[in-house]
Amino acid sequence: MLTRKQLLALVALTLMWGINWPMMKLSLRELSPLYFRAITMTLGASWLYLFFRARGVRMLPQGTEWRTVVLLGLPNMLGWHTISIFGVKELSSGRAAILGFTMPIWTVLIGALFFGEKLTRRVAWATCAVALAIGLLMAHEVQNLSGKPLGVLWMELAALSWAIGTLMMRRMHITLPTEALAVWMMLLASVCLWVLALLAEPLPSFAFSPAMWGSLVYGVLINYGFAQIIWFSLARNLPPATSAMSVMAIPLIGTLSATVIVGEWPHWQDYVAVVLVMSAIAAVLLPARKPSA
Repeated sequence: MLTRKQLLALVALTLMWGINWPMMKLSLRELSPLYFRAITMTLGASWLYLFFRARGVRMLPQGTEWRTVVLLGLPNMLGWHTISIFGVKELSSGRAAILGFTMPIWTVLIGALFFGEKLTRRVAWATCAVALAIGLLMAHEVQNLSGKPLGVLWMELAALSWAIGTLMMRRMHITLPTEALAVWMMLLASVCLWVLALLAEPLPSFAFSPAMWGSLVYGVLINYGFAQIIWFSLARNLPPATSAMSVMAIPLIGTLSATVIVGEWPHWQDYVAVVLVMSAIAAVLLPARKPSA
């Protein structure tokens, strides 16, 4: 049973990560994708490092722990954050959030196909629901003259990268504290992002509007900062069902908050797709009911 403090923290975390989707879209109006990720991830990881170090967490990897950081950082940080930001650039932020949160279903499917994990009826339903959601949004992007179906592909590749990283994390023996692992994955990924940005995108002018500066501050302090701190404080004691409900709510919040933040009005396809994805997440993450005696 969650305490009142844990419940408030979970609500705050869900709102932070849900609202982050339209905030990213707002940032991309004035800043190119790779520079946006490089700036926010570097600054966010830097102050997280100082915060956790001050709390007494062992932050410096030793020996083979560096190999763990690199291997897990490639799909979990560099892959997910690089590919997904291109999806956000192409799509509405709510639609990107819906497609991005198909990642739990990809995790289960890959586990069943390659690692012998059990494929249940609930997983089968989740797969069908996600396929319907992707097909629905893809069809609308194709029909819309200004639609960008490539964005759907970007988001599913990002979700696939996250799913692979999740499976790798489950199967690796990790001795480094989770907080240090996450921070170093972010720091190394940000180095790669700076290199990619310098090679592929023009230098930003930094003559940003107040709204743009606000969105950057949100990315640094909230998305890569306070939300991570709250998550680490909850993760060890969060019941699976509660965690699943939080994950389910994030794409819904992203879709609804986009109207206020960036003026994106969802279509009926978005509402149907978010219901399908939420039901798919519930099917794979919520624990099955125990039969009554």
